[in-house]
Amino acid sequence: MTSDLAIDVRGLRKSFGDQTVLDGVDLAVRAGSITALLGPNGAGKTTIVGLLSTLLKIDAGTARVAGHDVVAQPEAVRAAIGVTGQTSAVDDLLTGVENLRLMASLHHLGRRPGRERVDALLAQFGLTDAARKPVSTWSGGMRRKLDLAMTLVGNPAVVFLDEPTTGLDPRSRRTLWDEVRALAAAGTTILLTTQYLEEADRLADRVAVLDGGRIVAEGTSVELKSAHDAGSLDDVFLRLTEPAAELPAETAPKELA
Repeated sequence: MTSDLAIDVRGLRKSFGDQTVLDGVDLAVRAGSITALLGPNGAGKTTIVGLLSTLLKIDAGTARVAGHDVVAQPEAVRAAIGVTGQTSAVDDLLTGVENLRLMASLHHLGRRPGRERVDALLAQFGLTDAARKPVSTWSGGMRRKLDLAMTLVGNPAVVFLDEPTTGLDPRSRRTLWDEVRALAAAGTTILLTTQYLEEADRLADRVAVLDGGRIVAEGTSVELKSAHDAGSLDDVFLRLTEPAAELPAETAPKELA
């Protein structure tokens, strides 16, 4: 793994029974960047997040996150990452501040540092005014921001966001986009899975299109549009997710340098 790569994946494979979900995935994510994994339901996006966050076992291939081997050094990987899944991890029976303090305790931050970190995150995400109200009374957008704030309590170097804006209204989605951009600007590496073409287009430094368990195209949004003579990322995505036999030769996965 080169020093500027926060995520380095080679030949990643995963099957569940007779079903092959990932079939030789290569992926390189540079430190401090945002990479979007774009693909339809069942393409394997969430499985990749599960493997890289040590929640699932790799069948074959290698993966390093924040300089640590996912198989040989799982504890070091877990200490370096934060994960926001498709399902909210917040506890509705607790207040916002109680949810965050619970995470601070799990990270062993100590009483005073933990409270300072919680207060800073509440302010960062604009949740201070609602902090002492039960989360069950919060809007969906506020709950999702709290979910992301909880992911950041331990100051992770790498953050996995698995379809973080699914179900949010357009305003809440754009607010969360701003927070993601700010994280990357501060040096956090972000791997984002999404089905929203606009989200990938606006947020990601690089986009990897996943279909049938393989990366079928990768590059910046501009590069993908140019390579496939497309006016929008929507057109690129629709072409690349056609049956594999119909894909043009240039979409075949390429080995990493």
